[in-house]
Amino acid sequence: MLNIKGEKYKDITAKYIFKKLVSEYSFILSFVLLIIIAGIVNKNFFTWTNLSNIFIQSSMIGLIAMGMSMVISAGEIDISVGSQVALIGGFGILVLNITGSTVIMILFCAVFGFLIGTINGLLITKGGMPSMIATMAMMGAARSIINHFGSGGPFTVSRELFGTFRLLAVGGIPLWGNVKIPYLMIIFIIVAIIFDVIMKQTKLGKHIYAVGSNETSARLSGVNVDLIKILVFAITGLMCGLAAVIYASRMTAVAAASAASGYEMETIAAVAIGGTAMSGGRGKILGTFMGVLMFKMISNILTAADVSTFLNGAISGAIIVIAVLMQNYQNRRKYG
Repeated sequence: MLNIKGEKYKDITAKYIFKKLVSEYSFILSFVLLIIIAGIVNKNFFTWTNLSNIFIQSSMIGLIAMGMSMVISAGEIDISVGSQVALIGGFGILVLNITGSTVIMILFCAVFGFLIGTINGLLITKGGMPSMIATMAMMGAARSIINHFGSGGPFTVSRELFGTFRLLAVGGIPLWGNVKIPYLMIIFIIVAIIFDVIMKQTKLGKHIYAVGSNETSARLSGVNVDLIKILVFAITGLMCGLAAVIYASRMTAVAAASAASGYEMETIAAVAIGGTAMSGGRGKILGTFMGVLMFKMISNILTAADVSTFLNGAISGAIIVIAVLMQNYQNRRKYG
């Protein structure tokens, strides 16, 4: 009799663990499955060159996605990130060409991005605007301003600074022979670790989830909801500033009309596929980190399969729809 009960208990425990894995860590299962598919489709997938390229290509979206994960976890959305990158990157190149200093440019882009994000946060909290409308206005304004100053053309790094500034994007720490760890891979991983610590182990992270889960309850519990919302948008703006530096370094130019176009969709898709609840209150930075890599792996698979890159927008939209439908299905099963 005891054995039967023990077997039943083990069976229930196994089912619980399986359901927990599927509901809470489905992004890990998706990540593993995608790696297997990528390895089958692309014979060169597991080469260091290809893997490091995936990290390099993921770095810009990855930095923005860390901030976006905070914003969405707080129950908001920011659709201005692509235009922010274009605006900050364009003026950042002007600062670089004038000062000749990469450090000054990085500081300028970081501060500029933080200010833009703060404006978004203030419009939403003090202006009472929905985040979709406020950031849509910022998206149009930022793209319009950079187009005006650039006359729709590119902001280009001067020839004298081209080589040294480009090192940020193409350089790395040598390991052996021609193998090196790209700087952008290191930056992406370090930023992800920092955000993971913030969201898991700090009061700010707990308050972000509380605001996204139930804003009224969070306010009644003494959480400064307005400050939390301003901070998540300001931090996202800061990440856009750093992403703008990387973008400018990789391209050595920022095209006013088209730079970072579509970054909004890619970022939201990466956050959604990583398991962050689009309704707010739940999410994991590890999931966002994997979501960014998964999104780039999908592009890698499509390239290997000779599928047109023009379909990336459709794929981004499909990923968001599927991720949200899965979240809704899991919520219905969990809460009835």
